[in-house]
Amino acid sequence: MATSAAKNSSGLLKNNLREYGLLMSLVAIMLFFQVMTNGTLFQPLNLTNLILQNSYIIVMALGMLLVIVAGHIDLSVGSVSGFVGGVAAVLMVQYEVHFVWATLICLLLGAVIGAAQGYWVAFHKIPSFIVTLAGMLIFKGLALAVLQGSSVGPFPAEFQLLSTGFIPDPFAGENLRILSLIAGLLMAVVLLFAQVRSRAGRVRHGMDSEPLVFFWIKSLVFAAMIAGFCYLLSSYKGLPNVLIVMLVLMLVYDFVTTRTTLGRRIYALGGNEKAARLSGIKTERLTFYTFINMGVLAALAGLIFAARLNTATPKAGLGFELDVIAACFIGGASASGGVGRVLGAVIGAFIMGVMNNGMSIMGIGIDYQQVIKGLVLLAAVVVDVYNKKAR
Repeated sequence: MATSAAKNSSGLLKNNLREYGLLMSLVAIMLFFQVMTNGTLFQPLNLTNLILQNSYIIVMALGMLLVIVAGHIDLSVGSVSGFVGGVAAVLMVQYEVHFVWATLICLLLGAVIGAAQGYWVAFHKIPSFIVTLAGMLIFKGLALAVLQGSSVGPFPAEFQLLSTGFIPDPFAGENLRILSLIAGLLMAVVLLFAQVRSRAGRVRHGMDSEPLVFFWIKSLVFAAMIAGFCYLLSSYKGLPNVLIVMLVLMLVYDFVTTRTTLGRRIYALGGNEKAARLSGIKTERLTFYTFINMGVLAALAGLIFAARLNTATPKAGLGFELDVIAACFIGGASASGGVGRVLGAVIGAFIMGVMNNGMSIMGIGIDYQQVIKGLVLLAAVVVDVYNKKAR
C-alpha cells in the first residue's frame, strides 16, 4: 500500500513537474533581475510598465493556446493586430467614428479575418502554416495601404483609457490605492479558494491529485505573489484597466478549457483528430471556431497596443507572433497539439516579458536579447520532447 501510494505520488509529481517548474522559473527569473537591476524590476512604476508592455501579448497568447492545442499555428496575429489598429485609427481619427462603434467594428473585422483563414484550414485542409503565412504578408500590406505609409493619431482620450487608465479609487488614498489593494487581495483569496475546491472535488470523486503538501506550497506561493504584486501596483496608481480585461479573459478561457464540453473537444481534436472525428466531434467546425476566436483576440490586442501608443503605425505588430507563440510553448503547450493550459501560457508570457524588461534595464543589446530568447524557447521545446519520451 505504501509502495503504491509512493508510486502514485511520484507519478503525479512527474506529471505536474512542468507546472511547478514554470512557477519556480518565473520566481527565479524575477528574483535574478531584481538583484541584477539593483531593485528596479519591482519598482511599482516598472511593474505597471511591465503589464502595459505585455498585455497585448497575453491577450493573443490565450487565443494562440487554443489554436496550438487544436494542432495548428497562426503566424498572422502580429500583422492582423497592426492592421486592425490602423483601421481603428482611420475610423476614429479621420472619420470621427465614436470609439465604442469603432471598437465593435474592429472586433468584428478580426472575427471575419479569423473566419477567412480558418475556412481554408478547416474545410480545405490547407496547412495552417501556409494559410497564416500568407495572411501575415497580406495584412502587413493592408496595414501599409490603410495608413498610407504614415502614422495616424492621436486617439480620443476615452479610447486611450483602455491601455493607460487605472481603476478609480473612491477612498482617495494618497500613498495607497485602497480599492485596488482590496481587489487584489480578494483576487488572491478567490483563486486560492477555487484551487482548494477543485482539489477537493477530485479527491471526492476518487481522482488522482497531487500531494497535499505540494498543493499548498504551490497555491500559497501563487496567492502571495498575486497579493504582493497588487500591493506594489496599489502604491503607485492602482490596477490598470487593461489588467482587469486580461484577468477577465483569463478566467473565461480557463473555465472554457477546463469545465466545458467545447474545451474538452478542442483538446481531443489536438490529441487525435481522427479519433475525435470518429467519436462524433465536428472537427472542421471546431477548427474554424478556434481561428475566429484568434482573430477577435488579435483585433483586441491591436486596439490595446494602439491605445497605449496613442497612434497607429505601419510597423505595429511586427514580431508579435514570435513572442505569442514562444509564450505558449514556454508555458507548456505541445507543438503536436492536445496539450497546454491557460495559466501556463500566461506564465510563459510573463517570463518573456520579465526577460525583455530586465535585459533592457541591464542595457543588454537587442541582438543578444534575441539570442537569449531563442535559447529559452528551444529549451522549452526540448523539455516537452523529453517529457513525451519519458512517458
